[in-house]
Amino acid sequence: MSEFNNKVRMGMVGGGQGAFIGAVHRAAASIDGEIELVCGAFSSSHENCLATGKALNLNPNRCYADFNEMFAKEAALPESERMQFVAIVTPNHLHFPVAKAAIESGFHVMSDKPATFTLDEAIALKAVLGNHDVLYGLTHTYTGYPLVREARQRIEAGELGEITKVVAEYSQGWLAEAPGPDNKQASWRLDPKRAGVSCCMGDIGVHAANLAEFISGLAITKLCADLAPVVAGRELDDDGNVLLRFENGAKGVLIASQISVGEENNLNIRVYGTKASLEWHQMEPNTLIIKYSDKPSQLVRTGVGNFYPSAASSVRTPAGHPEGYLEAFANLYMDFAKQIRAFKNVEATAKLVSQAPGIDEAIRGMAFIENCVAATRSEQKWVDFKLENVL
Repeated sequence: MSEFNNKVRMGMVGGGQGAFIGAVHRAAASIDGEIELVCGAFSSSHENCLATGKALNLNPNRCYADFNEMFAKEAALPESERMQFVAIVTPNHLHFPVAKAAIESGFHVMSDKPATFTLDEAIALKAVLGNHDVLYGLTHTYTGYPLVREARQRIEAGELGEITKVVAEYSQGWLAEAPGPDNKQASWRLDPKRAGVSCCMGDIGVHAANLAEFISGLAITKLCADLAPVVAGRELDDDGNVLLRFENGAKGVLIASQISVGEENNLNIRVYGTKASLEWHQMEPNTLIIKYSDKPSQLVRTGVGNFYPSAASSVRTPAGHPEGYLEAFANLYMDFAKQIRAFKNVEATAKLVSQAPGIDEAIRGMAFIENCVAATRSEQKWVDFKLENVL
C-alpha cells in the first residue's frame, strides 16, 4: 500500500441496501477523508451484501456472508491491508454478538446506539474489552455538534453557576399511525425481539438522556417514568415522560415521543443554573442561546468569535454555512480515527481534544432504558438509577 494512502480502514456489519443508518455512517465516516470503507458483511442476504458492495465499489472478495467470516478473513490479511475497526449498524439484538466477536478478533469497534440489547450485555461487553487491547466507540451523534460541545465546556467552566434544572425533549411524529408492512425502520424498532424492552425510549429517549448528562456534566441518580404504547396493538412504548434527579440535587424533565403528530426531529435541551441558563435545538444547531437574569440574552453562533477547544476543533465551515447531522456524526468518526492513530501512545492520546463516547456511556445508556422500563412497572414513585439488572 502506498505511503500516501494511510487512511484508517473501516469494515461494516449491517447497512445493506434499503437500510437508513448504514448510509449515514458511511457518509459521515468519509467526510474528512481520513477513513476508507474496505469491507463489509452488509446483510444476512449475501446477494444483498454483494449488491451493496458493488454499489460502493468494493472488492467482492471483501463482501462477506456474515460477520464471523469477515473477522476471520480480515484478520488473516497483512496488517497494512486489513480493516482496523468495524462499524456496527444492525438492529439492536445483534450489537453485542458482533461487537464481542470483533473485539476478540482484535478489531476496534464503533457501534450505533443503543450499545446492546440488554444492560447485562453492555456490562459483559465492558468485561470483554478489559481482556483485549482495543478501542470501543458509540455514536451518540448529538455530542458531535460544535455548540453542544461549547455548551458542555461553558458549564464546566462555571459560566452557569450551580446547575439547578435540566429539561430535555426528543419528539417525533413518524410512528403516530401504524406503519406499512414494508417500513423496515419501524418494523424492527417495534419488535421486542429485535429492539429490546423499549422502542421510543431505547431509540431516541436515550439520546436525550445522554445529551442531558453530557452537557450538564451531571449523572442521573433517580428517576420516575411513565412509558406507554399510544397506538393500539403495540407491545413497546412509542411515548414516554421521565422526571429526573441529578447527583448534585438538580431536577430534570425528559420527554420522548414518536407519536407527536407534526414533529420531525425535535431534540432540544435547556439547562438552568444559578448564574445563567442555556438552550440548544437540534433543528437549529448553529445557535446556542445564553440567558441571564440581569442582562440581555446572548446568541452564540457557530464559527463566530472564540470557542472552547472541543467546539473549535469540530467546526468545518465559515460562519453562516450550516453544519448539521452528518457533520456531527463525522466529528465522532474523526475523534475515533484520531484515537486509533494515537492508539497505545499515551502522550498522543492525552493531547486529543475530543473523543467519541465509549463503553461507560454505553452502559449508562442501557441502564437508562431499563431503569425507565422498571420505573414504569413499579408502584414506587422514585427509583434509584442502577447500573445493574433491574428487570
